[in-house]
Amino acid sequence: MGIVRKYSLYIAWLVSVMATLGSLYFSEIKGYIPCELCWYQRIFMYPLVLILGIGTFQNDGTVKKFVLPMAMIGWGISLFHYLQQKVPGFAEIKPCKSGVPCSAQYINWFDFVTIPFLAFTAFSLIIFLMFLTKTPKN
Repeated sequence: MGIVRKYSLYIAWLVSVMATLGSLYFSEIKGYIPCELCWYQRIFMYPLVLILGIGTFQNDGTVKKFVLPMAMIGWGISLFHYLQQKVPGFAEIKPCKSGVPCSAQYINWFDFVTIPFLAFTAFSLIIFLMFLTKTPKN
């Protein structure tokens, strides 16, 4: 656990980069049109690449005060989105009005891994790593 704690900021940045590149791959290369909730998840993931990148290269753990709220909101959105896909009845709570329905599943690996599940995993890892990140004492 010591090495993970030592490099937690760097690992969190790599997770955000991989999540961002993955979402761009699905939309720009595979041609999957993002639904409304996918866009909200992107709104909270994409800036983390810059914030965590700056924090990593300046070795500044104080960025977690910006990262944690964004990651927690994105985590909640991705959990809700995943529940819409997998739990009967959740899709009716907030039906998408236009475009791709949020209950659509472009991928369904092993019968549980969907795109919102991947986002949920990335946000979860980032949150966990932020709790491990040391902040300088004033």
